[in-house]
Amino acid sequence: MTPDGPAFQHRRLRAPKEDGATYIDPPLSQAGQLIEANRRSRGEQPCEILGRPLAALADEARRQLIDAAVRYTRSYRDVDVAAGAADRPVLIAGHQPQMFHPGVWLKSFALSRLAEQHQGTAINLIIDNDTLRHPSLRVPGGSIARPTVADVMADQPNAEMPYEQRRIVDRELFLSFGRRASDQIAPLVPEPLLKAFWPMVLDRFVQTDNLGECIAQGRHRLEGEWGLSTLEIPLSRVCRLEAFEVFVAHLLARLADFHEVYNSSLAEYRRINHVRSRAHPVPDLAAQDDWLEAPLWIWSDEDPQRRRLFVRRDGDAVVLSDRRHREIRLTIARDCTNAAAAAQLTQLANSGLKLRPRALLTTMFARLFLSDLFLHGIGGAKYDQLTDVLIARFFGVRPPRFLTLSGTLLLPIDRPAVDAGLVRDTSGTLRELKFHPEVHLPASHVDSTTTDLIAAKQRWIETPQTPANARERYLAFRSINAALQPAVAQIRRRLLGRLETQREMLRTEAILTSREYAFCLYDEKTLRKLIQIIGGRLTSNVRR
Repeated sequence: MTPDGPAFQHRRLRAPKEDGATYIDPPLSQAGQLIEANRRSRGEQPCEILGRPLAALADEARRQLIDAAVRYTRSYRDVDVAAGAADRPVLIAGHQPQMFHPGVWLKSFALSRLAEQHQGTAINLIIDNDTLRHPSLRVPGGSIARPTVADVMADQPNAEMPYEQRRIVDRELFLSFGRRASDQIAPLVPEPLLKAFWPMVLDRFVQTDNLGECIAQGRHRLEGEWGLSTLEIPLSRVCRLEAFEVFVAHLLARLADFHEVYNSSLAEYRRINHVRSRAHPVPDLAAQDDWLEAPLWIWSDEDPQRRRLFVRRDGDAVVLSDRRHREIRLTIARDCTNAAAAAQLTQLANSGLKLRPRALLTTMFARLFLSDLFLHGIGGAKYDQLTDVLIARFFGVRPPRFLTLSGTLLLPIDRPAVDAGLVRDTSGTLRELKFHPEVHLPASHVDSTTTDLIAAKQRWIETPQTPANARERYLAFRSINAALQPAVAQIRRRLLGRLETQREMLRTEAILTSREYAFCLYDEKTLRKLIQIIGGRLTSNVRR
């Protein structure tokens, strides 16, 4: 690490394609080393947050997190937590409250087993500040020969809003989702886990009408029945922790510095990784007049549409705004070192105003303050190459190391093998028929006319191209090729039919081999392979 922080390294992270394969880096067997290194490093860092040492604030943050996660989890499921849990390693992963694919679910199994192995506490963050766009699930159906995919609605569409605010609109549609989705996939998977899982979701619907909570709590109860020992807590509740408010107050106090580090690091990331888009991996933080964009969302219960937060410094105060109709003034000096700044954020939260972190800030807080080991998926690991640099350059500390984990589990069905190269070969032959029909000319169509055309084409091939003859040469080739087309028309028709068949086979394969289907669409026997996969990887030093 240089004084300016670690240098970017170009890394290509890809989820595995093979059924049952995993991407785990570093191996799970090295998790204990990562935990110890991260805990030791935190205690050695000289960083202060609002005048408080990083290590002390992190200790308090973990205590607050565990207490809140225990209260939340016990509201819908029995859970045992060892005494002194806050002094033990804390392992964290997170995802939106969705019916995600098995590669994402794999993190929950790893989280539980690693915490058990290292006498730690496993906590899954429910990322409920993300927005729900379409309350539906892509479900395959049809037959193996002619599969289809349908979007099965779990609820009626509504205004786009964060999961935290999203209530179930159509009760009957939600109640019938399990039956409709099971019927759709029945020809391929007769007994999907959905038949057992959805009643658990509906049991939570009796207690809460929040769509994301119903799904996440139902899944978590299922995990408990399968022997997983984890706590869960929505990010919205983490944002009410005093430690998080201290973190945000620190960021607001020094936003100008953070803004510069963020955008310059982002530009360097794009350059090193050859990213041209200004929107990837995340957009720059904007500057409008004397307003600086902060990496936070803002909304309220009355107006649940999340908007970007802008901040303007005014002496020893900062003004928060969504640049629409809301402005809030807080007393947070640039060199603020007292808890009163964070207390103002508590008052805002009590009034119904929501300040929520965006993606990079979420994992930054979780890794620096809450966890001794964070488990990422492929997407999060890509983003956190940037987060590492931000942590080092803004806070001046070594970024905690994380573990990247994903996997692929395909539907338990027979899938016809398809060679994608056949489409390329057929397409290539069709192209040759257009530009080099003489190569494929059937013997039955060779006569004096075609022989003369081929001879004329050969003469033009042997004639060097010059500026003077370029157009005449081009038109001659085009005319000769067109004149030879009737002779290869039957071959073309046969190849076009073959190409359509091959493309249909590829479409079928794409449907049947997708790794993106929700875990609950698989049968239980197939899904329990996740337990075996994690058990095997815990004793292996090989990244697979």
